[in-house]
Amino acid sequence: MSGQTVWWWVRHAPVPDADGKLNGRRDVPCDVSDDRAFQALAALLPHAAVTITSPLLRTQQTLAAIVAAGAVLADPLVEADFVEQSFGAWEGLRWAEMQQRDPAAYAAFWLDPTGNAPPGGESFAEQMQRTAAAIERLSRRFDGHDIVCVSHGGSIRAAAAHALALSPRQAMGLVIDNLSITRLSRLDDGLLGSVDAAWRADCINAPCRWIRRADVC
Repeated sequence: MSGQTVWWWVRHAPVPDADGKLNGRRDVPCDVSDDRAFQALAALLPHAAVTITSPLLRTQQTLAAIVAAGAVLADPLVEADFVEQSFGAWEGLRWAEMQQRDPAAYAAFWLDPTGNAPPGGESFAEQMQRTAAAIERLSRRFDGHDIVCVSHGGSIRAAAAHALALSPRQAMGLVIDNLSITRLSRLDDGLLGSVDAAWRADCINAPCRWIRRADVC
């Protein structure tokens, strides 16, 4: 074992006209025009790290913009388990539209919004489970490495919840902004004298423009 495996999670760039919409697994493009943000990310992220994206275009466009800004990163692996939560029949809709289309399903969903799935979709609790399993699998595979993962708000929230052992309801209190960094370290030697591997949250939802590399290293 090599001591620690460090995950550098980056949420993809903003999706145009996304206000109030649930894009979920819709393969929509993102806006990569914020040159200063990408330059900041390129300066912050570790060189030659293992690199991962989800299968969706917006994560891959974001990674390409970070590399174009000067980051030295490996060719990415595409990890299906880091895709955004599926909102099924509600994808592309705003909340008011969901309610209008199917008031009964909408009311039932809000009885347990982290445990219930939208029609034809998956619950956030299910997203947390698949995300956590993939993190542990890839942490073993790339033990001791830095891992840069460009993913989605729900996936990064699930990753932070896994590190902090939060329930789905508690996890929904975490805000993950576009182009923010969340750094989570898996410690092989545990914490506070523990012999079991443990997680440390170095930063969550850190705005890339406001931090220096020394602040997260």
